Amino acid sequence: METATESQILRVNIGHLLKSSKVKSDSKGAKLQLFVGALAETQTAEAILTLPSKTTLNVDLSSSHLDISTTRGSKITPITNGKIFTLRWSGTRYMDGAPTVISLTHGASSGKYRYGQIQFRVIKDKSLGNRLEIINFVRLQDEYLWGIGEVPSSWPLAALQAQAIASRTYAVAKSLTIRSACSCHLYGSISDQSFVGFSKESEAIYGQFWKSAVDSTAGQIITYEGLPISAYFTSSTGGVTETSEHAWGTALPYTLSVSDTASADVKLNPRFATWSRQISQSVIAAAFLLPDVISLQVLSLNPSGTVDQIQGTSSAGVTATLTGETFRSRSKLPSAWFSIVIG
Repeated sequence: METATESQILRVNIGHLLKSSKVKSDSKGAKLQLFVGALAETQTAEAILTLPSKTTLNVDLSSSHLDISTTRGSKITPITNGKIFTLRWSGTRYMDGAPTVISLTHGASSGKYRYGQIQFRVIKDKSLGNRLEIINFVRLQDEYLWGIGEVPSSWPLAALQAQAIASRTYAVAKSLTIRSACSCHLYGSISDQSFVGFSKESEAIYGQFWKSAVDSTAGQIITYEGLPISAYFTSSTGGVTETSEHAWGTALPYTLSVSDTASADVKLNPRFATWSRQISQSVIAAAFLLPDVISLQVLSLNPSGTVDQIQGTSSAGVTATLTGETFRSRSKLPSAWFSIVIG
């Protein structure tokens, strides 16, 4: 365990591969400002748009650029277009004024954010073409960690502190590289770790418990040979943890397989101590990249009991083999710890 600097600004992706998004604040006295381009942390500029409370900012992808408009009541007002915009709001380190919470929606998803600044930009995806990416720039030590939603805030303090240390360690390890696919250090989803913004600390009663766990472990990270580890964590294991080598193919000396009996206890873990899923023929075929699959065979198991290799055979006799983890991911299974029942 070591103490790390936590003042760095993280780029957290809070909207991936989108076509549109809406932003609004209902906070009393709120003021939102939109700027052209990607504003750096200490950079100032002249806003192209200032929005009061209860006015919606619309960001829509149009070919290779973003169309910006506003909605107030039933009136929609076109503003401008461009490839990159930065949004700042009152009550943050960028702007004085009333403490403001903004609501960000896209499709059926929504989130509440209190800190940092938000960037909207067009990024070209290899498969889908141009898409809208939304990035929240937040400080690691508080603005980011206060918004991690990986465990219930009602858990015992020691459990919350352990999660805070793991999440901090994971973020520090990821903070060294900006990914071109999202213009971010981290995804705010389970692709990295769940970042739910202001919704976490504003939970009735228990939100302050999580903040306390973060603050009481300030700076603490887990290291191996002086570097932050990739601090993987999971809610359930099937009774034994998996090594990184058998999960993802890369051996890491600090990811040991250890007993986790609580995960196999139905009373303690009713959702995943045992589970079953029905998988359609089309999903299985797509997983193996075959036109169809008429038989499945588990070829080998890892020492922990998870599936190591699984083979699918098509009606034409063509076979394909996947790792258990790849099959799990493509078939949307909870775990690579499974057996096959045909029926």
